[in-house]
Amino acid sequence: MIDTVSNQSKSSSSNVGKISIAVGIVLAIGAFFYFDLGRFLSLTALKENRDSLLAFTEANSAAAVGIFIVVYAIVTGLSLPGAVILTLAGGFLFGAVVATVLVNVGATTGATVAFLTARYLLRDTVEQKFGKRLGPFQEGFAKNAFSYVLTLRLIPLFPFFVVNLVSGLTRVNVGTYVAATAIGIIPGSFVYAYAGRQLGTINSLKEIASPNVISAFVLLGLLALVPVVYRRIAAKPVG
Repeated sequence: MIDTVSNQSKSSSSNVGKISIAVGIVLAIGAFFYFDLGRFLSLTALKENRDSLLAFTEANSAAAVGIFIVVYAIVTGLSLPGAVILTLAGGFLFGAVVATVLVNVGATTGATVAFLTARYLLRDTVEQKFGKRLGPFQEGFAKNAFSYVLTLRLIPLFPFFVVNLVSGLTRVNVGTYVAATAIGIIPGSFVYAYAGRQLGTINSLKEIASPNVISAFVLLGLLALVPVVYRRIAAKPVG
């Protein structure tokens, strides 16, 4: 009897915690759009304020680095639009190599927060409703988690926030997810950070994500799947 009451109390406390987090996320996202904060994360705003941003960064380098990482983590953690603009800004302010490192820290941190939040809020519910159907998928994903997540990160056709959400619903190990994310976002981060050095010549983000660049990312993503394909072929009985 006592155990039953205790379990009910834990379940109730867990539900309250989940609701509180969900409400907090909704309010934060709602505030972002209500106050139109996205206007600060546009190519136009970046180009208009580049001189003042550069002056602040040169005068307050440590603070600029900290602010950049925190803002990037918040944007990715809440799945807000603007990560590409932040990467361009990082390249312009810090240089391509340093910006790639800073973007990696901020994006990986935000992605991990989003991953853990999705897992905490949704995975139990999803498994209860679709556990039997998802069983083979969960098992297969868990066995090849690093290659799968790495591929999803390398290929820009898959939205960043979708990968965070879907990965959180799987049984992938947190460490594996963090490692694959940190490695997988390096090429894309460097491309946009490098482009940020030529900020004055960029009129559209489409100029950066050319078909050749996208094709290169897709090729990298497919190469990340080679170990998975090899293991499956090797596992098949011969003859």
